[in-house]
Amino acid sequence: MQSIDDKSQNFADSMAYYPILRLKPGKEKSLERLHPWVFSGALTEEIKLSEEGSLVEVTDINGKYLGTGYVQHGSIAVRIISFEQVAIDAKFWENKINQAYQLRKYLHIQSASNTNCYRLMHGEGDGIPGLIIDIYAGTAVIQCHTSGIYMQIEMISEALKSVLGKDLIAIYDKSKETLHGAIKEANNGLLYGEMDNGIVLENGHQFKVNWVSGQKTGFFLDQRDNRALLGQYAKGRSVLNTFAYTGGFSVYALKNGATHVDSVDVSKTAIEVLKENMELNVPGANNHESFAEDTFSYFKRTETLYDIVILDPPAFAKNIGAKHNAIMGYKRLNAEGIKKVKKGGLLFTFSCSQVIDAETFQKTIFSAALESNRDVKVLHRLTQGADHPVSLFHPEGEYLKGLVLWID
Repeated sequence: MQSIDDKSQNFADSMAYYPILRLKPGKEKSLERLHPWVFSGALTEEIKLSEEGSLVEVTDINGKYLGTGYVQHGSIAVRIISFEQVAIDAKFWENKINQAYQLRKYLHIQSASNTNCYRLMHGEGDGIPGLIIDIYAGTAVIQCHTSGIYMQIEMISEALKSVLGKDLIAIYDKSKETLHGAIKEANNGLLYGEMDNGIVLENGHQFKVNWVSGQKTGFFLDQRDNRALLGQYAKGRSVLNTFAYTGGFSVYALKNGATHVDSVDVSKTAIEVLKENMELNVPGANNHESFAEDTFSYFKRTETLYDIVILDPPAFAKNIGAKHNAIMGYKRLNAEGIKKVKKGGLLFTFSCSQVIDAETFQKTIFSAALESNRDVKVLHRLTQGADHPVSLFHPEGEYLKGLVLWID
């Protein structure tokens, strides 16, 4: 005869929308605190290769429902996309996209007359791990970072059409690179509409965005507020923008009255787009130079000192195993960068490595400053823009760290 507990468990199983994965005793605490990651060691059974990307419901050892998510091979075995027991259908995706869109409306980002590019969906920050959607003047660029999200891309696209309506011009899928071959048939391309000229507005500045072959979705939208802050300091000052990519910080500096700007990036392709962006915003400017070379090489050969130096490198650490090397890299970079700042100048320095937290980053910059034997003060602590929200239950989402330092 079945016990009451057994009957309750069977009833819970029969109510499930998807196959059930149970957690080991005591491993349910993180989900009860609404953290969306389930690690493989917490599961009572191993994930099979055939289950990659499939939807599951996660319960505690007694069958109590905790969340619905998708299976992913690796240390994070399940990523939760709903803490309510619902079907992951067209209505679900429309509700999720609409919630994110309403937040951007509240922030006035999507409706500002001088800005028409922003992040609409920011992974865990908007409750959907693995999903990034950036809007560029009416074109939605989707990046699926996991198989489970890619398997939902058709419903996500339909939800975008429903929520954005006439404001949506096109949908472009750029997931091939971020899937890392997990889905072999994945190819980048248009899912809806037609391609436009890729020119967007950010705080009144024009930028050419290449979401087809550019980095990430084409532009680093997370630095919008930090570029604006640089603009407040740029007037009458010389600026060096390293890892400049397509020149976001450089454009803000020149348009806000910088006396001279040098832009350095190792990518010749990025430098060519940077030049286009300069011509869009400050046509014919003779107080800007660009250099397609490695930042450390530039530091080594130039003797020029600047009023403001910007260090915005790519992530030095993609995983926890690379953390130590990343710390050493940031220390070396900032030690060299500080040397190029004039007395009484500023250093804007950033890290976008998720495994380097804000405290570790500041300690690393402290070590670099100590080597310089100069007086250094923190003026601002910076992070990503509000359209890249961080869930209070998933603090790992605060990936962008920045400091503005006064160098005496």
